[in-house]
Parts: sequence; structure tokens; C-alpha cells
Amino acid sequence: MAAHPFDLRLQLLNEGFRTGGLPLRIERRGQRLGLRGRLPRRDGPGFQVQRLSLGLKADDTGLAAAVQQLQVICGDLASGRFCWNQWGGQQQRHLQPVGSTDGLSHALRRFQEGFDADPVRSRNPAGRRSTWATAYWPYLRRLALIQGQRQSSLGQELLLQTLESYQLASRSRQQCATVLAALARQEGIPLPEDWSRRSGGYGLHRAGHRQLPTDQQIMAAWHRIPNPAWRWVLGVMATYGLRNHEVFFSDYSALHGGGSPVVRVLATSKTGEHQVWPFLPEWVEHLALAEVRRPPITTDLKRVSLQQVGRRVMEQFRRYEVGFSPYDLRHAWAVRTIHLGLPDTVAARMMGHSVAIHTRTYHHWITHRDQQQAVNTALARRHAVSAP
Repeated sequence: MAAHPFDLRLQLLNEGFRTGGLPLRIERRGQRLGLRGRLPRRDGPGFQVQRLSLGLKADDTGLAAAVQQLQVICGDLASGRFCWNQWGGQQQRHLQPVGSTDGLSHALRRFQEGFDADPVRSRNPAGRRSTWATAYWPYLRRLALIQGQRQSSLGQELLLQTLESYQLASRSRQQCATVLAALARQEGIPLPEDWSRRSGGYGLHRAGHRQLPTDQQIMAAWHRIPNPAWRWVLGVMATYGLRNHEVFFSDYSALHGGGSPVVRVLATSKTGEHQVWPFLPEWVEHLALAEVRRPPITTDLKRVSLQQVGRRVMEQFRRYEVGFSPYDLRHAWAVRTIHLGLPDTVAARMMGHSVAIHTRTYHHWITHRDQQQAVNTALARRHAVSAP
């Protein structure tokens, strides 16, 4: 039996709360909504998993109010202001949504339904859920939080307030601008003419200054990891520029044959199926990548999300004090292909993203490469003219 649309929305909301690190979830019990999670004990110090009744109906209006109350309580918990007296019995407080909040709730529901109905995303449910939870929901949740705090209607001013809440020139600000622009198109909200400029212009001029590991540092880190399975993970990420979770959703059978050692990222990954060639090729043998040693972690996407799989990689990198993040290996792979002259369109396809994203993300190194090529051509022309 298919799940009720309300329960699906509730599930996606809770996935977003979990991804955002919030300690509470909204729970449906019959026709009522409440909260469940780690809360201060009523009988002494410490925390335990408890329920908190909200007295709200399990409908769209009640869900909007429950989201607001969850955000208020999480804020009280974070600041140490939470008090059971405010939430027990007759003294329980309710934050009933006003009309504008209800309008935003409907707009977000339409937006999510449109996102889920996209035929391209529908081919890969796990990737669709991952993209929503990491690239869309955090910014829409910020929009709803700011709307609830200021009790303003959904319009250009609220979109600008949400955008301005992110740091200038940050990736989050740029991603937020993209998501809010899509919502504005859906709702027919005109955006300011300078929206692109306001989005912050995150590009490689900023990311390019991050300290990426050198090939020597990558090899040194590989040798430091005592566990052969996690050593293999670092090696395959460095050689193929894979995302954290892609390590566990790829076909490595070509590494055993006599042909090109191509890794095929499976359709269950975030961006769908694509092939990747090694850079550098000699690392396949040097790091013994044909001896596939994936760590025994759960990859059943009915039980875990792609983010949870990827988080295990981050945890192990910290555990073994690698000295850089897993994603730094992916960036280093991309920069390596730029220096070696691989066409940007080909590198973008191997990384599973668009050429536009590739150019924007690696703008700094691409620009330097193109300028160097232009200088070399000019100097060669000069020598050719001056030659006897």
C-alpha cells in the first residue's frame, strides 16, 4: 500500500531535521502531531528520548505549526532556555500559523511535489532524496524559519532576507539563491535585477585558495592508514575523484582486465551513472586498487541514505587523522586533470556534474591554465618571427 502524501511530507521533513543536526522529529500518533527526541529529563540532570505533546491536528495547518514549535524548542535547547513548565499541561504554548505562513506551507508543498515529479530525478530515487535533503531543504527551511520569526508574507522581501542571512561569497549563499530563484519562478515572484550579483559570486577565486593536498601528501596519508579497507577507500577516491558515497556504489570490474582501468559509477549514486578514468593511471597498480576492499558498511538504501554512507567516510578520515577532507581528494583530482590538459567537458562528465558547475568551481585553475597556454603561444610566435 502506498504511503499517504501527508506521511511522505512528514518523512521528508524529518529527514531534513536529521540532516540539519536537529535533536527532534515530528511524530504522528493517530490524528495528532507531537515531537519526539532527546529532551532534558524531568526528574533530574541529563537527557533521554521523550515525547512532547503539541495538541495539533495531523493536517497541513497542524504540520506548519509543529515545524514552528520544533524550531522554537530546538532554539531553547541550544541556548539552555528550555523549561518543561512552558510545555506541560495547561501551560503548553501554541504558535498557530497565520495566513502568510499557511501560504508558504502550500508553496513549499507544491515546490517539493514538482521536485519529486521531475522525470529525470525519478529514475534515481536515492539520488533524488539526497539532493533534496542536502541541496534544497536546508535553504527552504531557513526561509520558513525567517518567515516565522518575522511573520512576513512570501514575496521578494522575504526571499532577500533569507539570501542575506548567508555569508557573502559563500557556497551556501549561491546555492540558496538558486533554490529561491526556482521557488520564485513557481510562485510568480519577481526577483531584483541584481539577484545574480547579490547571490555572492561563489567561484574558484575563493575555493581556489583552499589548501588542497599535494600528491606527496596524499601518498603519505595513504601509508599512515593501518586499516587496508579504509586505505583502499582513500586510494580509489584520490585516483578517480569519487564522491564519498560513490566509493560504495561503483563497478570496479574493469580494474581486473587488460583494458582501460575505468570505474563505472552506478545509477544509484547522487548524479546517476557515469564512467571515470584514473588520474594518475599508475596509482591503480601502486595503490593496489584492483584488490577491491570496500569496508563492510550498510549500503541498503532502504535503511540508510547516501549522506549517511558518505558520513562514514568523513568519520574514518578524522579517526585516522588523514589531515584533509575526503572532498579535498575530489578537488585535487579535478585540478590534476586541468594541469594534464584534459578537456573541461570530459572532466565534468567524469565528475558527474555540468560543465557550468565545473567551470565555476574550478575557475581559478582553468583560468590560470588558459592564460599560461596563451602566454606559451605568444612566446612561440615571437620566437618563430625572430628566428633567422
